[in-house]
Parts: sequence; structure tokens; C-alpha cells
Amino acid sequence: RLLRMEEFFPESFRLDLEEERNAFLKLCKEEEIWICKPSCSNQGRGIFLLKNPAALNTLQAKLHSTEDHLLNKRVLYKGPQARIVQRYIHQPLLLEGKKFDVRSYLLIACTAPYVVFFAQGYVRLSCVNYDAASDDLTVHLTNQYMQKKNSLYSQLKEETVWPMEHFNSYLNEKFRKTSSLPKDWAVSVFAKRMQQILLQCFLAAKPKLDRKLGYFDLIGCDFLIDENFKVWLLEMNANPALHTNCQVLRDIIPTIVHESL
Repeated sequence: RLLRMEEFFPESFRLDLEEERNAFLKLCKEEEIWICKPSCSNQGRGIFLLKNPAALNTLQAKLHSTEDHLLNKRVLYKGPQARIVQRYIHQPLLLEGKKFDVRSYLLIACTAPYVVFFAQGYVRLSCVNYDAASDDLTVHLTNQYMQKKNSLYSQLKEETVWPMEHFNSYLNEKFRKTSSLPKDWAVSVFAKRMQQILLQCFLAAKPKLDRKLGYFDLIGCDFLIDENFKVWLLEMNANPALHTNCQVLRDIIPTIVHESL
């Protein structure tokens, strides 16, 4: 069954497309939070939150200044910087009070014929407790590159990554009864939902992929679970980080690389 975008992907707009940019500016309200990020970057670089009219005005000014600069230079018009604004998920599920997301992997092992594999990866947690009103990006973005900027990271880094087995046990203990979850939800229902979403994303991108014997790609896929246990795909990353800066990653990443090869 094909999914509707709103079933798994937060409402998003491309700022480099005038129609989508104008639609976002009409929709954006003062009390809402949006996350703004470059479309071709990783590790949380260039990401910021739009939380108030002042931030929105600053963004609009940047977009206009880019357009004016290109027109004054009389260069080939390329439009504003390729950025995406995405509706912020306000009620994320928390683990011990901390925000988290799940990094999984999609391996396009072959394009002639297509052979595609899925692998669960690990859970990434913030160093500090979640506060939606906080201006600290390390509260909102859970990847390791961003968490390293938190002063507590050096003493808490081993706690910022959980293996899926620990995540599954935690959900069984803390949420199975209170949220009426089936046993081992993380490695059964959740895993199947991620596969369903990623298969649809692959099929959507398939016509645009170059096909040649020997072509392959390992893609990092980031999921967020809200407090109602709805699964959201946040983004898919080419060239995912393969650093091993804590014990859980030293256990997981080499296996992912070895199995990919």
C-alpha cells in the first residue's frame, strides 16, 4: 500500500521554489516552530529554528538579499540557497526525559538489477532533558556532531547512543503497559514501519538513479517517534557519518560497513 506523505513525513517546503516559499510564508504562524536546514548538508550544519516573527523576518531578509545580489551581479539566476523548512514535531517520545531519534540504514547494493537492504542502526539521544522552548540546538538535534557542542558531552557521550536491543527492552519496561504496545515493538512493528517508508522513498527516487553495474550507496535514514508512537521520517542522508566515538558505535558501525561491502 502506498502511503500518503502526511502519514510519515512532517510538512515541508523548499525555499528555493517560489511557489513553495510563498505557501510557507502564508502558512507560518507566530506560535509555531519550524526547523530550517540546508538541503545538501549533514551533521546538523546550518540548521536553525524559526520560533518567532524576528527569526522569520531574518530569514526573509536573507532570501531577498541573495536574490538582489544575483540580480545586481547580472549572473545566471540560480534562486535562493537550497533550504528546506520542516514543521517541528512538538510532542516527541522521550527516553528518560531526553529527545532522541533513530538512525537506520538503506543499502542500495546494486542498480542492475536493483537489490536493496534495510538495517536497523542505533538510537541517538541528547545530553540534556528536552525543553521545546529552549534555544539550545543540542536540545533539539540529537546527532553526535551536534551533541559534541554540549559542555556535558565528554562525560555523557556513552549515554547518548543506545543499541536497538536496549531501546527495545526500555520500551517493553516503560511503555508496553501504559501505551498498550505489543511486546518488542521496536524490533517488530517499528522495524516494519521503517521498511515500508523507506521502500516507498526508494521507489519514488528510483527513476532518477544512475544505473550501472558496480554502483551502490549506503544511506543514513533518521526517524523520530512521537508520544503517540507515530513514526516520522525526518531525512535521508547520503554519506552518513561512520565515526566510532563511543562503545555502542564501535560495536555497530564496523558491522554495518562490513555487511555493506
